Amino acid sequence: MTSLSSQSQPAANSNAKVVVIGAGIGGLTAAALLAHRGYSVLVLDQAIAPGGCASTFKRRGFTFDVGATQVAGLEPGGIHHRIFSELGIEPPEATPCDPACAVYLPGETEPIRVWRDPAKWQAERQRQFPNSEPFWQLMADLFRYSWAFQSRDPVLPPRNVWDLWQLTQAVRPDTLLTLPHTFSTVGQVLRSYGLEGDRRLKTFLDLQLKLYSQVDAEETALLYAATALGVSQEPQGLWHLQGSMQVLSDRLVAALERDGGKLLMRHTVNRIHTERGRAIAVEIHNQKTGETWVEPADQIVANVTVQNLMQLLGDAAPNGYQRRVDKLPQSSGAFVVYLGVEQAAIPADCPPHLQFLYDYDGPIGENNSLFVSVSHPGDGRAPDGRATITASSFTDPTLWWQCQDYEGLKQQYTQEAIARLSQFFNLTPDTLIHQEAATPRTFAHYTGRDRGIVGGVGQRIPTFGPFGFANRTPVNHLWLVGDSTHPGEGTAGVSYSALTVVRQIEASH
Repeated sequence: MTSLSSQSQPAANSNAKVVVIGAGIGGLTAAALLAHRGYSVLVLDQAIAPGGCASTFKRRGFTFDVGATQVAGLEPGGIHHRIFSELGIEPPEATPCDPACAVYLPGETEPIRVWRDPAKWQAERQRQFPNSEPFWQLMADLFRYSWAFQSRDPVLPPRNVWDLWQLTQAVRPDTLLTLPHTFSTVGQVLRSYGLEGDRRLKTFLDLQLKLYSQVDAEETALLYAATALGVSQEPQGLWHLQGSMQVLSDRLVAALERDGGKLLMRHTVNRIHTERGRAIAVEIHNQKTGETWVEPADQIVANVTVQNLMQLLGDAAPNGYQRRVDKLPQSSGAFVVYLGVEQAAIPADCPPHLQFLYDYDGPIGENNSLFVSVSHPGDGRAPDGRATITASSFTDPTLWWQCQDYEGLKQQYTQEAIARLSQFFNLTPDTLIHQEAATPRTFAHYTGRDRGIVGGVGQRIPTFGPFGFANRTPVNHLWLVGDSTHPGEGTAGVSYSALTVVRQIEASH
């Protein structure tokens, strides 16, 4: 594994100016690393607070995580641990999620618990899904090979000789064992093992994969699924941050500013300017003063969706790239309910993360399924004796942008979600203190993401890993980080994409 801290800070970098568009975790990670390595860095974001979909907001003493509620990569050798080590800052305090998730299928009162201990998880899945162990063993093998490959920092997909060299350097004999599965989906492998008729297994996989890949088992690329389903077990794991998700962005901002970088919130980037196929500047609008100006840059890093990137380039967007973006399937939005409650509303021994499906015949989303995160006493999200519940469901963004009665639809979804949650939590007028909801229109307003879409590009065969969108865009000196690129969504995924871009920028000097 490449040591981040072993990389030098060339003196020449002090004259190279990098503008970073977007202060999500991917943008802040790239910015902090570049500033630490000697670049002049300016970060711009249209929101009030940094963090993007991993930021927070406060209401009546409660702190709510906006979108992301759990973190991977904090273990020694994990991506967050590596980045914080290079920056010389302490990783945030966190507790492991164990189980990582408790999944309730329709009509069942005993959940499927995704344990952190591999032996416990193996026993759980053998009990829950008899005869499925050959499938799980294949997933475990693919995860082991893929994780080792990823730990050697390959660049995917490669777009020039340097990228290709980094990719080939990461390949080992066991990496080649994944090649026969490159074009397989989870659904295809289930059929090969004769498991397509196991409705409980298929539904469980659909629910889990929708969270991490944006698509169900039938469409999710097998190699991506192996990582998504394996990362919650030791020695990796998912983590619940002490305080809130905001501590990640706060520490990255502190490192950025310590090393001379600058962050401007409430500054919107209207346009990326190009000249002869190269990005040269950004047009900035100060929301407070109304001032607009053009800021030159040697390199531009865009922590935005690939759809937003096309809008920022306008007529300068390469035609082939634009066509590829236009052909992407509709991305998902999220409907989220944020509840502040008395601790009495939370069942004893409640896991930190739960997933509910209410009807086998209904869609995964539109309140038929909910992913729920629950605070625990002393974690900094609620006053003593109280707790937060954040429940999200996938939803079609078009529904929210084209509806005639937006407030009415929002109220309907809120009532349906609370009614669903009341089947598990003790939600009464006495225990429910605060409630509010967010829709794709809310996410679009606060994060600037196109149509309020969440979770990035679906991890289908044509768009995952070697076939996905590269960090190196067709416009020279313009880079893309975030959940539109390899390895996908989540704070760990976008941080890895940021590290890749930092390495590419350094290699280009």
